[in-house]
Amino acid sequence: MMPRAKLILPLMLSLLCSVAEGQVPVTPAARPETLLASPDAKLANNKKLVSDFWREVVDAGQIEQIEKYVAENYIQHNPNVATGRRALAEQIAKNVKRQAVQARIKAPVVSIVAEGNLVVVSLVSEIPDPADSSKTYTTTWFDMFRIENGKIVEHWDSALKLP
Repeated sequence: MMPRAKLILPLMLSLLCSVAEGQVPVTPAARPETLLASPDAKLANNKKLVSDFWREVVDAGQIEQIEKYVAENYIQHNPNVATGRRALAEQIAKNVKRQAVQARIKAPVVSIVAEGNLVVVSLVSEIPDPADSSKTYTTTWFDMFRIENGKIVEHWDSALKLP
């Protein structure tokens, strides 16, 4: 009789391979504005703070608004951006052309979740398929923010170090 691990390992590998090729596309929330609601006023306020920051500063490049949302001693965990509010403003100014603020976050939003002083935003990200450059696939991008005294004080995301 074959040991159980020898039976399970090929089955698991087969399932993983078929999942990778048969991915279900990431679907955004139909009405992302409803994701800002919460029966807890503090959680609703934290979600709105992050959403407004994203729309005004990240999407619209209105870096003069950054002090309204981000603490001066802001801690950055993205390996491509220096820590501190000023460094974040410089990074955004370099990469985002100033434009009008939109009613919604530009990227399709999957979810906005708040717990305690943390807010997690998940977005649909469309990426070129490395196996076929004429195709794309969707994946989910995650950003997490820590809020203190009505300001964003810390940020994590799924960014990889750029060359």
